[in-house]
Amino acid sequence: MHPPLTLHRHPMCAQIIEEFQRCHLDHPLGKFFGNCTDLKIKLDRCFREEKAVKRKANFEASKRLKASLQELRREAREDGSS
Repeated sequence: MHPPLTLHRHPMCAQIIEEFQRCHLDHPLGKFFGNCTDLKIKLDRCFREEKAVKRKANFEASKRLKASLQELRREAREDGSS
């Protein structure tokens, strides 16, 4: 099962999404018998790659936030002890 195929939420996979949707329109019955399976596999791979990129960006952002919070706490302790 894939997430909703909205182009604005998946800009990295937009071209494959359009091809996949076009395949379903061109083969209304064939989609049930594997005509669009190759595109589905490509789409799943693209979603995995997109998720990995987002996960890495979120991890980097959380590291920066954690470092800034630790610095603020350190400054607050130094101000309170002086």
